Amino acid sequence: MQRLAERVAVITGAAAGIGLAISRRFVAEGARVVMADLDIERVQSAAVALGDAAIAVHCDVTSEADVAHACDLALEHFGGLDIAVANAGRGGYGLVTELDLAEWQSIMDLCLTGVFLTVKHAGRRLRDGGTILTIASLNAVQPSAGMSAYCTAKAGVAMFTKVAAMELGARGIRVNAIAPGLVDTDATATFFQVPGVVDEFVDNTTLGRFAQPDEIAGLAAYLASDEASFISAGLFGIDGGAVTKRYPDLPGALRRLGL
Repeated sequence: MQRLAERVAVITGAAAGIGLAISRRFVAEGARVVMADLDIERVQSAAVALGDAAIAVHCDVTSEADVAHACDLALEHFGGLDIAVANAGRGGYGLVTELDLAEWQSIMDLCLTGVFLTVKHAGRRLRDGGTILTIASLNAVQPSAGMSAYCTAKAGVAMFTKVAAMELGARGIRVNAIAPGLVDTDATATFFQVPGVVDEFVDNTTLGRFAQPDEIAGLAAYLASDEASFISAGLFGIDGGAVTKRYPDLPGALRRLGL
């Protein structure tokens, strides 16, 4: 099926991981995509591999001018904008009493303000009846010691998504959040390098494994399609049932390593 035929999407953080997987899936479903990322060389290479259906643009999602330019490019190059995916983000570690203010602000700027700017500028340009997806996290609802900034930012994304859905619904625009658990990407490589942490993640799912980026892309394609035409303001967990259990003990794992 080509559920997204003739539609145009802007996807942030599209050079790798979940953003790249969503870009590939959207193109396979018939969409044309603007792949936005800070790593211009990597995102250009990814766009070339997708052919004429994709173009790349340098985009720092904490820069309002960069985000506006990426959204304008969809109109200029492909003639419109139907879908936006606010995916760019990163994690970090630091106990509340030790966390540098600069690190807190950096994560907030990228993971929360970047989503705001993407929704703001995509929302202005989306055709009526379009859709916006934000990438939240299991950490929007499940806390983790040492990840206060990330957890707080992702919880903010979940609530911001609901407000955006309220405000944009009159134009038929649907806004939903996806909340992945552990996904095997470059961004989560640190977890795989700390002995025992991935085992804890797996133990604390009901399905006994972690996810691959293509699985997140499948949910994104469904939510962006007409099959989800009456779904808005939702937070959709895709975590293998991890929300029913607990988050790994990251401080404990680091203590065992003497860090």
